[in-house]
Amino acid sequence: MAQTTAAETGDRLKTTLRGGAAILGACALLALAACGGHGGDEAAEGEEAGGGASSQTVTVAVATTQDLARTITASGTVNAWEEVPVGAEAGGLTATAVYVDEGAYVRQGQALVQLNDALLRAQLAQQEAAVASAEANAERENAELGRARELRERGFLAQASLDLAISEQRAAEAQLASARASLSETRTRLNQSTIRAPVAGLVISRSVTRGQIVSAGTELFRIVRDGRLELDARVPETELGLIQAGQTATVTSDGVGSATGRVRIVTPEVDSQTRLGVARIALTGNTGLRPGMFARAAIDVGASPTVTVPTPAILYRENRAGVYVVGAENRVTFQPVEILARTDERSSVDGLPEGARVVVQGAGFLGEGDRVSLAQPARAPAPAPAAPAAE
Repeated sequence: MAQTTAAETGDRLKTTLRGGAAILGACALLALAACGGHGGDEAAEGEEAGGGASSQTVTVAVATTQDLARTITASGTVNAWEEVPVGAEAGGLTATAVYVDEGAYVRQGQALVQLNDALLRAQLAQQEAAVASAEANAERENAELGRARELRERGFLAQASLDLAISEQRAAEAQLASARASLSETRTRLNQSTIRAPVAGLVISRSVTRGQIVSAGTELFRIVRDGRLELDARVPETELGLIQAGQTATVTSDGVGSATGRVRIVTPEVDSQTRLGVARIALTGNTGLRPGMFARAAIDVGASPTVTVPTPAILYRENRAGVYVVGAENRVTFQPVEILARTDERSSVDGLPEGARVVVQGAGFLGEGDRVSLAQPARAPAPAPAAPAAE
């Protein structure tokens, strides 16, 4: 009985030791868990503190509305204000002389080409003789008619004879008119054998040579009327409404330089494929430009109210111009804009509301959604203390 009691006592002791070990292990696990949770909170606080410390300090400016001079840039081809083709009216004649060449400035009525007029001069002499003969016949018939009427009044001539005299007199007058018309035609053809400049201007092309048989209607020269040139500047449809006749423009071309011009007309049609309209800019003075040249124009459309920002605030992301706008919690957002006009200090933009805060210094180092710190504006220096008055 005593032995049984001792064995039971040993088993109870082992069970008690095992329970204490389990309790100690659980306490250790709870302690480790508590320590781990406290370390996670510290790490989160450290990250939050680190994020606030890494924000970049930048300077900002407010987008304002100002009246700025706006210039529209366009390009196009230099053309003649009016090209006048010169051709031959009389056909089948040989060119015996050519008086001008390409590049010559001619006056209105100046002789350009002389055609062979020997045959026409002979026809002219023949027509003049025919007119003289018809005039003599008409005078004779007029005299005959006068005598016939006198005899008829006295009763010595029948009415039939008087009617015959009247008809012969009318026939003579008709022959005279026909001869004079033929003479006028020959004189006109003779004048047409000398081809003259219909307008004053610059000869830009010549297609006739001496000895050439010229056909009627063949173009021999092409003249720029008054030597006036203009630039057909192609303008986007969104800016076409800002251009008006009379606005000044500066036209430049590589290798020639710049010239002044003035908008003559804005065409009412827009190309349905390119969405471009045409502003015709008349060039003034001796520009050195020639028809067919490529040139660029800067058209001054005047001052207009527009939203402006400092030019250094504008940067490019993915080939798009834009600015970084400071929003809530001082986080920045990239706002694409369209640059309407630019100077070294300020730029006129479209797509940005008035009053927006844009980053100026430090914008190139920012990314979308970055938090920034705003630099404090510089304070004016305190005035120096006044020097004590001398006693």
